[in-house]
Parts: sequence; C-alpha cells; structure tokens
Amino acid sequence: MKKYLQSVKKHAKLLLVLGLLKKAALVAVVLLLNSSCGGSGEKNQSKNTESKIDYTSVKRPSFNPDSAYAFVDAQVAFGPRVPGSEAHRLCGKYLIETLSQWADTVYVQDFTAVLYNDTRVPGRNIVASFSPEKSIRILLGAHWDSRMFADHDADEANHRKPILGANDGASGVGVLMEIARLLKTEKPNVGIDIILFDVEDQGTPEFDTQNRKEDTWCLGAQYWAKNKHIPFYQAKYGILLDMVGYTEPLFTMEEVSMYYAPNVMKKVWDIAGELGHGAIFSKKKVGGVIDDHLYVSREGGIPMIDIVQYSDEGSFFKHWHTVNDNMDVIDKRTLQVVGDVVLTTIFSE
Repeated sequence: MKKYLQSVKKHAKLLLVLGLLKKAALVAVVLLLNSSCGGSGEKNQSKNTESKIDYTSVKRPSFNPDSAYAFVDAQVAFGPRVPGSEAHRLCGKYLIETLSQWADTVYVQDFTAVLYNDTRVPGRNIVASFSPEKSIRILLGAHWDSRMFADHDADEANHRKPILGANDGASGVGVLMEIARLLKTEKPNVGIDIILFDVEDQGTPEFDTQNRKEDTWCLGAQYWAKNKHIPFYQAKYGILLDMVGYTEPLFTMEEVSMYYAPNVMKKVWDIAGELGHGAIFSKKKVGGVIDDHLYVSREGGIPMIDIVQYSDEGSFFKHWHTVNDNMDVIDKRTLQVVGDVVLTTIFSE
C-alpha cells in the first residue's frame, strides 16, 4: 500500500445507483408504515433511541493478544514474504493449513500478477469462510505479502532490500488469525469471510522513475474483485486491517472509506469510542489511501473500510517500508484494541 491521496476522483456508478435504489425503497417502506399505522416522527424517533445498541454489553468471544502476537511472529519468522520467494511459499502453506483447522471452507485462489516493471510473479489469495449457509455476510481482510523494497529507509543502501513487514502486513493477518480461531467455536449471527490478499505491497518503488503507472499496488485485491472466490459473491460490508499493531496506534477516517462506506466507518468508530478507544480511533478526516479496500469497493461492489495506521508526518508509521519494520514495533495492546473493536462489530450484527 500505498500512499495517501488528496481526493477520491473516480466514482463508483454502480454503487451509487444501488444506493439510490435502496434509499428509494427505504423511503417507500417508511411512508407506507406511517400511513397505515398512523406512526409519527416523534414515535419513530423514540423507538430508534430505545433500540440503540449498547456496544459495551455485546456478547463476544475474548480476544487473546498473546495469541495474535504469536501469529504475527510466526509470519515474520519465515522472513520477507516476497511473492515468488521460498519464504512466501512456506508462509502461504502455513496460513492455509492453520486456517483449515478452524474455517468451514478455505478457498485458495492462485493467480499470476504482473508487477510495475512487467515482471510476473505467482500470487495466492486465501479465503477462510465461516457459516457458509448464512446469506448475510461480512468480509474481513488484510494482506499477507511483505514489500520487496525498503525504499523509505533512511539508509539508501537498504532501498533494494526486502522488509520483514511485521506491522505492514503481518499485524493485520495476525489479528484475523486470532479472530478465525475464535470463530471455530463462537459464531455471530452473520456469515464471516476472512480474505488474505496477496501481492498488495509490490507497487512502483520510489527510486524507479521510469515505471510510473497507475494501479501497481493491491494486485491480489484487483484480481479478486474481478474474479471472486465464489461467483456473484456479495457481502454486506467489509473491514480491512493494515498496519494495526504499532506501538503508537492512530487510526483516522480516511477518504476512500468515507466515500464508499461512510456508515460502516462511523459505526466502527462509534463502537471503538464506546469501548474506550476514542483516542486511538480518531474521527479526524484525512486523505484517501490506496489500499485493498479501494478495489473491493470500486470494482468488487462491496463497501469496505480501512483501519490503517496514520501519521501526520505523511508516512504511516516511523518504520514504514524500512528494514526496521520488525517485531520490535508490534504492541500486543494495539492488537487487542483492534481485535476487540472488530469482534464487537461483527457480533453486534
């Protein structure tokens, strides 16, 4: 992933039309209820107030930060998970075998990705599905590859070295692995699909000025959005986790999420606030981020938000795309916060 955008210029016409149709249908239902039941705005407002969810009382499984941390560490132990490398192959095997112990079904989506410089590499999206019989579904995502270039490292000699990606990649996967473990025995009222996107972090490096192209990031998400693991797959909404283990966490309301899924983002941020994490889940609005959620929302037709680390300095965190993105930057407390917020969200449905 990855950079912040100043604005979102491309519009999702299909989503807009569907949204208008849904709004029109909702208005029609409300008018019908008011006319047939004699309901007043005040009564309806009172009912809405009474039915407001107390998120602090939502029954959910207990997220184990030690377990999540161990899942992050297990990925990093393979070394840089650069597509096409032995570490990448072995880590993918580990993720598939581990998720298969818990999920009802695991889909493995192999594809070939063409990088910014026309190099072809093998990619593998991994989807773990829970409660496949349920028609209402929520999509949770993260990317599991790590960047082949430390092109933001302070030492120029490191720019062509691969990174471990403890926070940028492994942290989001670690949180989702812990959630998957819990879903084996405790399931919400909706179906859950956990997707681990591949070849997310191999976009054009800063030092390559000859290959500036659009859409060189998030190649696994781009592939999945056009070739879903199940034909015509649809979810109510999605939540993407990226860089969610940093020692100084800060998650803001970024513009792509607010464009495609504003109600989802507001709900998740409200949940975080009620759980006492309002300082971490800041309601500050910032520019958009090129990340997997952009393609899931725009091409895939599923409104998806991004819980992603933010920094006012213009980078995502101090060690982003450097050789120092290792286990030293991972804090169990941050993993705990994110895990609790996501679990509360899906178990409140």
